Amino acid sequence: MEFLLDPSIWAGLLTLVVLEIVLGIDNLVFIAILADKLPPKQRDKARLIGLSLALIMRLGLLSLISWIVTLTRPLFEVGQFAFSGRDLILLAGGLFLLFKATMELHERLENRDHDSGGNKGYASFWAVVMQIVVLDAVFSLDAVITAVGMVNNLPVMMTAVIIAMGVMLLASKPLTNFVNKHPTVVVLCLSFLLMIGLSLVAEGFGFHIPKGYLYAAIGFSILIELFNQIARHNFMRHQARRPMRERTAEAIQRLMGGRRSAQQSSSEGETLNTVMPQETFKDEERFMINGVLTLASRSIRSIMTPRGEISWVDVNRPLDDVRRQLLDTPHSLFPVCRGELDEIVGVVRAKELLVALDHGVDVASFAATNPAIVVPETLDPINLLSVLRRAKGSFVIVTNEFGVVQGLITPLDVLEAIAGEFPDEDETPDIVADADGWLVKGGTDLHSLQQLFDIHDLVRPEDDHASLAGLLIAQKGQLPVPGEVIDLPPLHFLVLEATDYRIDLVRVTRDRHEHDESEAE
Repeated sequence: MEFLLDPSIWAGLLTLVVLEIVLGIDNLVFIAILADKLPPKQRDKARLIGLSLALIMRLGLLSLISWIVTLTRPLFEVGQFAFSGRDLILLAGGLFLLFKATMELHERLENRDHDSGGNKGYASFWAVVMQIVVLDAVFSLDAVITAVGMVNNLPVMMTAVIIAMGVMLLASKPLTNFVNKHPTVVVLCLSFLLMIGLSLVAEGFGFHIPKGYLYAAIGFSILIELFNQIARHNFMRHQARRPMRERTAEAIQRLMGGRRSAQQSSSEGETLNTVMPQETFKDEERFMINGVLTLASRSIRSIMTPRGEISWVDVNRPLDDVRRQLLDTPHSLFPVCRGELDEIVGVVRAKELLVALDHGVDVASFAATNPAIVVPETLDPINLLSVLRRAKGSFVIVTNEFGVVQGLITPLDVLEAIAGEFPDEDETPDIVADADGWLVKGGTDLHSLQQLFDIHDLVRPEDDHASLAGLLIAQKGQLPVPGEVIDLPPLHFLVLEATDYRIDLVRVTRDRHEHDESEAE
């Protein structure tokens, strides 16, 4: 036992263990790729058999050290090349690696569409095991020759091989899961095997390629891939913060050939253009589908007709004024109130109220027979749909926590949130394009602006405003005055008309290069 106290023994053992692990990584990676061809229940068994065979083969070769030494002696010559047993084995193993790596690359890249269309076909268990055995023979010979060249103590060599194989056996399953979970890593590993196969063929012909060069190239590639995986992880984490409906809407729009942001690469755009033509869906169809997918994430305030635009009947006014109002306004439904909008008596149809007035019926009594349906402004838009069904073609009144009327919602308002604006006879469109940009009303819904400009940061879940005026007031911190410019690149907002308490009209312009890219797409 005195040899255990020799520091050189421990130093040699540690060095040899590290080298054996490094030399065995290639074997382990290829076993992981081959095991993926088997059914999930057989993969662990194949890895265990493969690594066990590698251990047995290496221990067996170590016990035949005298025979290993003879493998380096030339057996015959061809021209200027002399071939030994080791050269022939390395040459055959290198060709095998080149063949298998090329076949695996072809299968994983060329046949992926066929595999995704149906059930994945699995290889025979023993066919995979035989390929692992051949692979073990190639890599074991290289590892054993390295061990013989470094240490002259057979027990130390066997101990190092056993420890290295134990470490690789423990790491085999997580490494396999990681390799097969990331297609880029699989391709990278197969590229490494191509390099190793080439080096084995070169060594078989007597041209020694220092392993340091190979492992330096492999290490550099692994470092770059590590950065790629970190960047992808950060991107996925950022995507996870975005609402699921927003991400779904964006993905569906890309599949439909919708406009893409300038951040996406041209190569991705070319791929999408090849797979699906850009003109498959019209702009109106893309707008409607996006409206449906984002409806649940919107607030009622972004859908409703605001308080200032509500036409209502005051029961305290003379009947002739009420009749004139009903005839001059194109709306078919009116809330009937007593003195102010917050004192709602009921809801009437203009045609029915005109008939009732001709018969001398009291307006308040007539309206009271059809009370208004009131919902809070915090109600979810999806739940609002069931309330509108109960309204049977009428509208619902939206109030805040203090019972103050904030607006009203009709089925047409929901349709406009999905399909775009439908102005009444007495209304002008909220957004009008002109030579200098767009003229936009202050009460315009921000979702409509996002659709128009194809940007995604005007509406944020934490904001408590839903209109353009609310956005500008939030950015300024106070009510802007006419002539004031507020910049939110790539958009610029010039306040054209404003009173002491609201913004009426805004001119919106866009950075020229951003606008040109949008038009080009």
